[in-house]
Amino acid sequence: MAYRFRNTGPGELAVRLLPKPKSAPPSGTGGIPPELIRKIRRIEIRARRLVDDLFLGDYHAVFRGRGIEFSEVRDYQPGDDVRAIDWNVTARMGSPFIKKYVEERELTVMLVVDVSASEAFGSGGQTKREIAAEVGALIAFSAIRNNDRVGLIAFSDRIECYVPPKKGPRHVLRVVRELLYLQPEGSGTSIREAVEFLRRVLPRRGVVFLISDFFDGGYEMPLRVLARRHDVTAITINDPRESELPAAGLVEVQDAETGALRLIDTSDQRVRQAYAARATIMRDECRRSLAAMNVDRIELTTGRSYVEPLVAYFRRRAGRSGARAGRG
Repeated sequence: MAYRFRNTGPGELAVRLLPKPKSAPPSGTGGIPPELIRKIRRIEIRARRLVDDLFLGDYHAVFRGRGIEFSEVRDYQPGDDVRAIDWNVTARMGSPFIKKYVEERELTVMLVVDVSASEAFGSGGQTKREIAAEVGALIAFSAIRNNDRVGLIAFSDRIECYVPPKKGPRHVLRVVRELLYLQPEGSGTSIREAVEFLRRVLPRRGVVFLISDFFDGGYEMPLRVLARRHDVTAITINDPRESELPAAGLVEVQDAETGALRLIDTSDQRVRQAYAARATIMRDECRRSLAAMNVDRIELTTGRSYVEPLVAYFRRRAGRSGARAGRG
């Protein structure tokens, strides 16, 4: 559960209510405020730099097999990727041969991003939604550099925005703009709704990044079905205050999605321990559920760098892809 904190009197915790995200401006430079342009530009520069320095090779190694098909084998030449060696042919012929592939079709990458009220929470310098926008930009720029198409589904307890998959940097910047400034109509979360909508608009196999805090339930069966057809990765974004309360006396908290208010005595160690235990149970249940569906998971936390977890994910996946190629 995500909370907006309010002070209840002098000497007690005073944490500002986070403002609602601004509405996405209309297309065209005339309707875009200067601060929006600057923020998107900063995200673009950072994402492009990270793609060039860290992500592009691993992204291609992970997802290249989704959009290509086997053509033939040929003699191995110095400089060829050893992971492409066909060991069966090599054993029969007595010299190394590698598999040659041709492009079958472009890959479609879908960003399915939670923009519910709980995503507007952040106890540090950034909200969960801002982290989601930066991570989405990084994945999207990696995809277009790999000549793949990128689309967006933004959801709360309903579908808030659908951007059909396309190529090109201008398209990616539109996706980032929607992630940052879309004004959601709903406040709750329905991963089920997002997954079922995705199944309707993405009939062919694609790559799906589901970005959410996963404060929801009842999505397990549709997500399991989705993961059988598509390559699905869950990116969980949480905030430290969602798992640990400070000892700050009486605090009135408001559930960001339901609006319910509750007064909590955070000076009581038992209250803090119960709060932390409940958060741990929810997190562990989410991990077990995703693992049972064979859905990869990346765990991110506001206030910490998202680069290292993403690099570790891509390299882990690249290693698995290389191992499969070697066995083939």
